[in-house]
Amino acid sequence: MKTVLKTPELVAEARGEKNGWNWAVELLAFVGVFFVSTFAMVLIMAPGELVMLAQNAAYQEALAAGDVNAALETAAQIGTSDAYMVLSLFADIMMIGVALLFCKLIQKRRMRTLGFTKDGVLKEYLIGAGVGFLIFSVAVLLCVVTGALRLEGISDTFSVGMFVLFLLGFMVQGMAEEVLCRGYFMVSFGRRYPMVAAVIANAVIFAALHLLNPGVAPLAIVNLILFGIFASCYFIRKGNIWGIGALHSVWNLVQGNFYGIKVSGMATSCTVFSSTAVEGREIINGGAFGLEGGLAVTIVLTAGILMLCFVKGKKTEDMQA
Repeated sequence: MKTVLKTPELVAEARGEKNGWNWAVELLAFVGVFFVSTFAMVLIMAPGELVMLAQNAAYQEALAAGDVNAALETAAQIGTSDAYMVLSLFADIMMIGVALLFCKLIQKRRMRTLGFTKDGVLKEYLIGAGVGFLIFSVAVLLCVVTGALRLEGISDTFSVGMFVLFLLGFMVQGMAEEVLCRGYFMVSFGRRYPMVAAVIANAVIFAALHLLNPGVAPLAIVNLILFGIFASCYFIRKGNIWGIGALHSVWNLVQGNFYGIKVSGMATSCTVFSSTAVEGREIINGGAFGLEGGLAVTIVLTAGILMLCFVKGKKTEDMQA
């Protein structure tokens, strides 16, 4: 544990470039970066939303008839469609851009201090993707063997083209959240405070970003915090953003578009497999929030954190105090 939470090289480098801010200033800065990136995402999504509304016959008929309620209902249905979800995933590119610009222009940090290292990019990305698929599949297996989840075969709503769009979209979205919470905020917080404080602070913030998601419950919040801690430890162990960015992306893609499970409360119809969460087993399968709200994910993430903290590895040994 002590080894993992030693100051990694990229945090030490960030400390050397500019002293860290008081924790309250760090939080205010994060809120500012988040809201600016959200506004930028809205701007980039607006044209796509207008196209979807313009091409939707039911929406146009409701407008022509002056039926405001029908128009609003149709717009809400569009907002839950796969096409809209893909659009929102790609819009997260603005989150990456705003966070990078803030770190570069305001904090005067090099991109390396956010984890954008030059060596072993493809290798680290593929390893992270593999780990993401493996650990979520273990959570699915726990649900299946305990009778909390039924896998019902190949989905009849699967589309190869839409799946590819989701894959690319989640590559953006997973990396965006890691850049924001780990590359930017955790490293920034760690410039002045111990790494254990930086890990906990960014994990709590990561969970807070999901509080308005559908079906969120206390155990889901606990699991989101655990994921934030797990992601932080993985980032520290590896010393780069590539692996955890890929892991986060695949974690989300696999649960929604492979196993057919809700992703933090959000459902999609483009899935490889169909699955059903068994009623009465919500404590295990997470119920309306998806597996991230159940004990299966709690177990997997806790085991992952313990392995990252106590199993020695080359990257850990290379970290500087």
